[in-house]
Amino acid sequence: MARLRRKACIALFLFTLFIFGTMMGLRTLKPSDGFSDLAPGLELLPMIGGKMDRRSVSRDGTASPGQARPPGSNAKAVLSNTGPEGTIFYDVHIFYYMWYGNPHMDGKYIHWDHILVPHWDPKIASSYPRGKHMPPEDIGSSFYPELNSYSSRDPDVLESHMEQIGASAAGVLVLSWYPPGVADDNGEPAEDLVPAVLDAAYRHNLKVAFHIQPYRGRNDQSVHDNIKYIIDRYGDHGAFYKFTTSTGKSLPLFYIYDSYLTPPESWSEFLTPTGSHSVRGSAYDSVFIALIVEERHKHDILAGGFDGMYTYFASNGFSFGSSHQNWKAIKAFCDGNNLLFIPSVGPGYIDTSIRPWNNHNTRNRVNGRYYETALQAALNVRPEIVTITSFNEWHEGTQIERAVPKKTVTRVYLDYQPHGPDHYLELTRRWAEQFNKEKEQWLM
Repeated sequence: MARLRRKACIALFLFTLFIFGTMMGLRTLKPSDGFSDLAPGLELLPMIGGKMDRRSVSRDGTASPGQARPPGSNAKAVLSNTGPEGTIFYDVHIFYYMWYGNPHMDGKYIHWDHILVPHWDPKIASSYPRGKHMPPEDIGSSFYPELNSYSSRDPDVLESHMEQIGASAAGVLVLSWYPPGVADDNGEPAEDLVPAVLDAAYRHNLKVAFHIQPYRGRNDQSVHDNIKYIIDRYGDHGAFYKFTTSTGKSLPLFYIYDSYLTPPESWSEFLTPTGSHSVRGSAYDSVFIALIVEERHKHDILAGGFDGMYTYFASNGFSFGSSHQNWKAIKAFCDGNNLLFIPSVGPGYIDTSIRPWNNHNTRNRVNGRYYETALQAALNVRPEIVTITSFNEWHEGTQIERAVPKKTVTRVYLDYQPHGPDHYLELTRRWAEQFNKEKEQWLM
């Protein structure tokens, strides 16, 4: 029995000696010996002021304003940057509209006086009011802007908008675009305003992408011409957005709204390498993102030669594409076909100020909870980019721009209370930061 205890003591002593020796050996190892306390790959990022620059990669091939690039460096795109309002993220895109006008800047109200759109069924249309809004007290929106019924041409408004977008942490504004001399049914041509938007965005380190709107006669050839016009005219601007593809190319990125209006056979003439007027491999090659509304559109988008799809609508359940429950399946389809899936999220939806018969598509904001549910649904599918619908689409009540309480003789506007005017800008920032934190984990 005593011999057994003596053997156990010796074994315990030898084991303790082994553990002590191992610990001393580990203490002498340096990080460079293979036990770096950095996450894998992070040691390859540049060091700034002796600290790690964790600002990662912009989907922007060009140096951002205020960002120096080491001479001769092989530039990687930067996912984020620091603007006057704090960190901004180039993988959070926000839809922006420059179609508003008022008498002071434009000689008349534009878009704030939007018509009440009649229902396509005359029987239903007869049950609803007709006419148009009468600004400034009565505008074509269920909310009222802090900047009042502003003009998109007002330099102070543009500056405020860029400040607000910067505060939201969205790094890319996606500009609703019509060709020169062309406008939507309720607006006026505004293409001449693009340089002012680019310049204002540049001052805030923001980037600008283009959202090609449908117009009379739009087809694959006219869009090809539009792309050439935009790249020739704006492609060298410091705020012009470029996306770094999986093959390392830095290319412009275009969203094509209502892309389904043109058949895939026509798009393929423009977007596939063998098309009759293919853009592929040319100086105008870009990343083209189509709108998915119905389920069948995903196959049309693939056949048409697009590089990805987005969902735009902020009304969950309104369409196949905008229904959160379908995003996992759409993402799987995109992953299987080397396409980008870019979900669009919004804070709510209410367009009854211009479509009084469309109440069934209203989505209540629930003080921000609807927005957070949508943002979480987007993050759950691990997208490369998230789009926000919208910064200032006031007619459809999807805006995150500052709004204020307002009551007139004939109208009581919705507002963001009990929260302040910045509530949705702040929520967007919080979720943009969360998105990029989670993305770091996905990439590991």
